Order: sequence, then structure tokens, then C-alpha cells
Amino acid sequence: MTELQDRYGREFHYLRLSITDACNFKCQYCLPDGYQRSGKSRFLSVDEVGRVIRAFATVGTRKIRITGGEPTLRKDFDQVIELAANTPGIDTVATTTNGYRLPENAHRWRQLGLSQINVSLDSLDEKLFRQITGDGRQQKVLDGIEAALDADYHKVKINVVLLNELNAHQLPNFLEYIRHRPVDIRFIELMETGLGQEYFQRHHVSGMVIKQQLLAQGWTEDPRGPVDGPAQNFSHPDYQGRIGLIMPYAKDFCATCNRLRVSAIGKLHLCLFTECGVELRDLLGHDDHQAALVARLHQQLKQKTETHQLHQGLTGVTQHLASIGG
Repeated sequence: MTELQDRYGREFHYLRLSITDACNFKCQYCLPDGYQRSGKSRFLSVDEVGRVIRAFATVGTRKIRITGGEPTLRKDFDQVIELAANTPGIDTVATTTNGYRLPENAHRWRQLGLSQINVSLDSLDEKLFRQITGDGRQQKVLDGIEAALDADYHKVKINVVLLNELNAHQLPNFLEYIRHRPVDIRFIELMETGLGQEYFQRHHVSGMVIKQQLLAQGWTEDPRGPVDGPAQNFSHPDYQGRIGLIMPYAKDFCATCNRLRVSAIGKLHLCLFTECGVELRDLLGHDDHQAALVARLHQQLKQKTETHQLHQGLTGVTQHLASIGG
């Protein structure tokens, strides 16, 4: 089967698959008032999730990232991991989580086939963590990261949304944290989501600020792998961990795009930063529709644009900002 490729020669080996919009944290840059459940929402069933994964695997997808919201709120999260890990062609199963369920589940999820894990942790300072996330379970998140390291995941990463006046000055703290831990820390630039211009203008800071600090301290940029996310990664011989920068406003950010997204209600998003998705759910109800589903994926890839429209303030489905880090 022909692999997915767009008009610009970009190949797509990486799928971000949301299984819920719900989240139990109240991060001020994402859901400051908490998750508001819509009575109309009906998230993909496990059977539907399986058909999405099999279709993408057929056309060259090798990496699945299970996202939300907070994906571990799904009672069948374990089943989704196992299903993805046992799909022929999929060699990497990852998730992005706020980490509140990690301490007691990290080892079991690893045994089920989860190989990479990203944990949202916007500050190592407990008071600032509570201020940003609206939640006081920082120690549980930290314990979960240690549990994931003990469970021998292929990669353990921390997502940090970079916020001026809040955590943008905490690079030294994060560097010390990874001096003796094989953890990748990803600094994600704040984007102008539904919270509006005022919050964005007050708290946005370019990742280039962090990049210049890293280069000045002897960090070097790593080469990019074929299924890597959008981060520019940096290493230093004195540190076990790495630093990654996700800078969607940077020049040529879209040139190496290799990811597609399917939402929790079954819509294909050709760009992470688009509001309107392509309906897939009408083809997810039965295995007999797999050929038509694959054909629709190929057809829609012809419509993918060369770049996003973040500079015009169009951020689309990126309300759950902490979950975009690959």
C-alpha cells in the first residue's frame, strides 16, 4: 500500500490520536475553568480506535501517540495501549499525560506495550506548579516520572509550556533536574489559543531565548530522526537528559512536518493547528470500510497546505497546548 505523502513530498509516519477531550487539571493556558463536558460529545470507541490505527498502519504510520485531553481518564486506556502495540506495522506507542496516574500504572502500561511517555510538568516549584495547573498533585507527578524511569521506557519526556513572568526563568532548575536523569525536557512556545491576545501577549516568550542560553552553555543541536516530533533537540556531555524546543512561530517549522491528528470524535486534522477536520467516523463502524478509509486518507492529503496559519492567529484544535509536544 502506498504510504501517505503530500504535495510537498512530506511523508507521514506519525499519528496523534486523541481518545478524549476531558481533563482533570485546570491549566491556566488551556482549561482555566476546568473541562466543560458537552452533552453532544461521543468519543471514539475502542473498536473505532482500532480501525483508525489499522488504516494508518497500512499507509506507513509507525508511531502512534495517544493523547487527550487527559487520555488516562479513559477506563479502557489499558485496552487502547494494548491494541495499538499489537497492530502490525506500529513500532512505537507513546502517550502524553499530566502524570497523575503514573506512579501506580507506569510498569503495567510498559508491559502492555507503551514505549514512550510525555508528562506535562510546567514547573519544579510546587507553588508555581499549583498556580499554573490549578492542581496540587505535583509530587505525584514527580513520583510518576521516577516510576516511568524505573519501568525502562524507551523515552521519558517532560512537556513545559514556556510562560513569561512564570516559568521562563527556570531553565537552570530544569537543567539540574536532568543532569543525572535520562529525561528529555520539551519547552513549548505558548500559542494564542482561545484564551485570546491578552494572555498570549503577556506570557509569550520565544523559544529562541532558551536556545541562545543553551548554545552559550555548550549544548549542541542533535540530528532529527524520521519519526521525531517537531522539537529541536539539544545535548550536552555533562547531562544525561536533553532539552527540546518546540517553536511553531519559527521559520520553516512546517518543512519537516510528519504528523497527522485524529480527534476524539473521529475527525482527521491535516494540521495540528486547524479548526475544521475531515469526517472519518462514517467509515469507522465496520471493518469492511477499511479500504474506503485508506482511500479517504490519501485523497485528503492532497489538500494539506504547506504551512500553518499561526501568524494570523488561527490555532485551531490546539487548546490542549501541553499535549502537542512530540
